[in-house]
Amino acid sequence: MKEVLKEIIVGNQNALPADINGRSWEIPVDTGKIITVPGVRRSGKSSIFFIAQNKLLKSGVPKEKILFLNLDDERLDFSGASADSASGIGLILDAYRELYPKIPSKEVYFFLDEIQVAKGWEKFVRRIYDTVSKNIYLTGSNSKMLSSEIATALRGRTLQFEIFPLSFTEYCDFKNIDMDFYDSSKKAVLINAFHEYLFKGGFPEITLGKETFHEQILQEYYYVMIFKDLVERYNVKNVNVLRYLVKRLLANLTKPTAANKIFNEIKSAGIAISKNTVYELIGQLESIYMFLSLPKFNASSIKEFSGMPKYYIIDNGFNSALQNMVSENKGVFLENAVYLHLRRKHPFGKGLFYFKEKYECDFMCLDKQSVSELVQVCWNLDNQETRKREINGLLEAAKATGCKNLKIITYDFEGSIKEEGFEISVLPGWKFV
Repeated sequence: MKEVLKEIIVGNQNALPADINGRSWEIPVDTGKIITVPGVRRSGKSSIFFIAQNKLLKSGVPKEKILFLNLDDERLDFSGASADSASGIGLILDAYRELYPKIPSKEVYFFLDEIQVAKGWEKFVRRIYDTVSKNIYLTGSNSKMLSSEIATALRGRTLQFEIFPLSFTEYCDFKNIDMDFYDSSKKAVLINAFHEYLFKGGFPEITLGKETFHEQILQEYYYVMIFKDLVERYNVKNVNVLRYLVKRLLANLTKPTAANKIFNEIKSAGIAISKNTVYELIGQLESIYMFLSLPKFNASSIKEFSGMPKYYIIDNGFNSALQNMVSENKGVFLENAVYLHLRRKHPFGKGLFYFKEKYECDFMCLDKQSVSELVQVCWNLDNQETRKREINGLLEAAKATGCKNLKIITYDFEGSIKEEGFEISVLPGWKFV
């Protein structure tokens, strides 16, 4: 396999500089820390690497000092051999040194994509960091695997940056859409783009590709995530239960969800499964970034995780492709898009909650323990009962927390509401995100 590694390494170097669309953020270089980028498959992790590599080239680093490998390449197989074996991940360093024996190893930049595929990757990365080079960059499609194993093997040596499918701003950039909404003709194009983004999502390949096959592509993403990232990784035996869980979480997106209730449904169907298995499968769906959970806020940290979480999907395109119920769930799509926007601003979900007592407030954003923003989401405020419910949820949360930055996000309405001494900004979704 060493010869294959050499071929891939040189091939990737010869492809530099990469012709790549920019993103709204970049990973830092030359920090002396191991940079890790967890995120869902096909969200652009490799592209973030290419942007960093282009940056290194511009700064004068020769391409021969850049080692980039996607460990999920079908030509490679590090899944079975241990890191120290003759066919393990340690071959990467051996292959590179044979290619470039005169380049000091400490000057090499290691970019390892989908690192979780390789058995024993933690020991290899730590050995490289401690004895070879401080320039190490990793991506992975499993959040908990990366965070837990990094915490034990690479403690204090890492900086983590989550990546998501495209934000709406990035989507417009990819589509070359002018975001100057003060120009009425450009504003109309912008709003139309938001409508497409809302229901088709923001995976880069979908955004740049032909619209005809976007649902088939998303369904293929789904199957790879479920079977490769979850079933194979965690050795899941009952795939039918897993599929049922996905269906249930999709059906209950944006609403408080009780895993215990789902367990009872499965049990009543005559399927033998433990309650712990249901909780584990939901956790694994989160770990591969299929779903993201939003905890209920409580002033007591002990009670913070006792309430039922709400679940959101990583990209609205999945909701369309897997359910085909767009017309019935427009408000769910809008709330999911708002959640993803807020989640990007709160890395790994820190400081993001929902509030629920008598009424419910969709999103509560904390900044250093103080509540900085309260957000409600609904498709429109035409129905007086809906309008009253959304306002009551905001006011209850505002009175409980002292926050005065109150927003209601709708599809297209903009204005303000004054109620009980509070002023609520009403914004269209496209402007908010």
